[in-house]
Parts: sequence; structure tokens; C-alpha cells
Amino acid sequence: MNTPSGLKTAAQAPEVAAYWAERRQYLERIQKSPEVRQRFWREVFIYLARRLLWSFGFFPVFMVFWVPFVLASFNPVVMASDLIPLLQDFVSANPEVQATTLSTLAIAWASVGFFFLIFDFVLTPFRSPYEYEADVYMRAWEQLNHDQLPAKV
Repeated sequence: MNTPSGLKTAAQAPEVAAYWAERRQYLERIQKSPEVRQRFWREVFIYLARRLLWSFGFFPVFMVFWVPFVLASFNPVVMASDLIPLLQDFVSANPEVQATTLSTLAIAWASVGFFFLIFDFVLTPFRSPYEYEADVYMRAWEQLNHDQLPAKV
């Protein structure tokens, strides 16, 4: 059954295909550009560094200080008086106990960091400079070919 919207969609298919073909060709052209390639690798490095620092630097450190602070009812004197005996016990313990305690803390820090790293990768996916350049180019291309494109491209 041919409906007016079905005919309109069939008529728009070549224009939509032209849009995506032009985008694909433009992406192939700019992938050969050394400036954009260099910007791509710089953005990858910055993205990964930011995610790693945020996940392994901020969140574990925040939790190490915030959770005891909340448990101490936001009273630093109570927090310090609770932690001083623990630190004295750690210093007076034998080396095996100290090593076990330190490895447990390192495992806890790494597990919190990896949890937030995965969570952060899901929430903030990488935005490629190639895609950004293609978006800018295609907006200009749409304006130049506005009379040939359907309204919802």
C-alpha cells in the first residue's frame, strides 16, 4: 500500500544516500590530513589522561576522606581521634601485617578506580575530531545543497 508518506520517504532516499556518501568521502579525505591526525592522537591522549586522573585520582581520594568524615559526623576531631589509634597500630605492627594492609589498600584503591573508569567511559564517550570536522563540513554542505535535500536530513 502506497501512502503519501511512503512515497515521500522513497523520494528522499537518494538525497539521504548522497548526504552519507558525501560524509564518508569527506572523512576519507580528512583522515589523510596530518594536522587532523595529530589532533586526533592529542585528543585521544587528553581524553584517556583525563579519564584516568578523574577515576584513579579524584574518586578514590575523595572516598578515602569523605566517608570517614561523614562517619565522624563532619567533626575532624572525632575523625582524628578514631584514626590515630589505627595509625599507631599500623606503625607498631610487624612488616607482614603492614604489607598486607598496604596491599589491601592498593587493591581497594584500584577497584574503586576501575569501577569509576568504566562508569566514566560509558558516561563520557570519546568525541573524535574527525567526526567534529565532518559535522562542520556537512552543515556547510547542507546549506550549499539546501534546495536538493529533504527537510529532515
